[in-house]
Amino acid sequence: MSLRAWHRPWQRLAMALLVSVAAAFVAQGAGAENAQASRVEGAQASGAKETAPLAGLSGEGFEHYTLALTWHPGFCASRSRPPQECRDPALREGTDRGFVLHGLWPSLPERFVERGVDRRRWWRDGCFLETPRADGSFCRAHPPLNLPAELDRRLEAAMPGRASCLDRYQYAKHAACLALPEAAYFAASVAMVEAVNESAFGAFVTLNQGGEVARNALIDAFEAAFGEQSGRTLRLTCGGRGNRLLTEVRIGIAADRLADFPAADSLVRQARGRCATRVRIARFE
Repeated sequence: MSLRAWHRPWQRLAMALLVSVAAAFVAQGAGAENAQASRVEGAQASGAKETAPLAGLSGEGFEHYTLALTWHPGFCASRSRPPQECRDPALREGTDRGFVLHGLWPSLPERFVERGVDRRRWWRDGCFLETPRADGSFCRAHPPLNLPAELDRRLEAAMPGRASCLDRYQYAKHAACLALPEAAYFAASVAMVEAVNESAFGAFVTLNQGGEVARNALIDAFEAAFGEQSGRTLRLTCGGRGNRLLTEVRIGIAADRLADFPAADSLVRQARGRCATRVRIARFE
């Protein structure tokens, strides 16, 4: 056995301990009152799709989803022309406590394969292949969403990009042509954002904001939170000079195992990202 292989189990143990400490630290900072409030709000969510959001979203005709979660301070720092959600202090409030929602993206559907659409074209155009996107801002991509009040409030907190109509654009591009109902689609999306942020991985990223970590430390933290070898299901996205600024993480999830998320056997492999070996986790000043 090589020295590196011998050290690997100890590195995993050390990372598991580190992310556990991070989770405990962040949970303590949030306070018992917030935890109790979250439990009450969860109990008050209305309808079956709110109480079991992941089980309420079917995924027929495609293999997996990609859950795209933005690290908001990093995204904003990487933009030469920051959108409204980066400029308005009210829309930045609370985003330093975890990831925010970019989107939930179904993989290439079989019926599009039968029409000769390849993966690259699907990722570029999505449902706009059938219903072309109107010119102009994201707000022209789809009418305003009609969501239950509680879900609308949770989505507002989870997706500051709604200020730029990101929610309407994401639904129009990735869900509207696949018989995925608006409420079920966003209830599942919000539930998964919350699950990641409440995990030890989410705590590790939050605890390290304003600093720099090794890229492999992020992957190890993910594995410590979600299971052995789950790091291959995580794609890190970075921007800025030298691709050193964390802007987003993407997680692959089997469409027929969505209700089991974030169990390790619900996750699917993804291509590696292009982050540098050292990654900066920005924070809002």
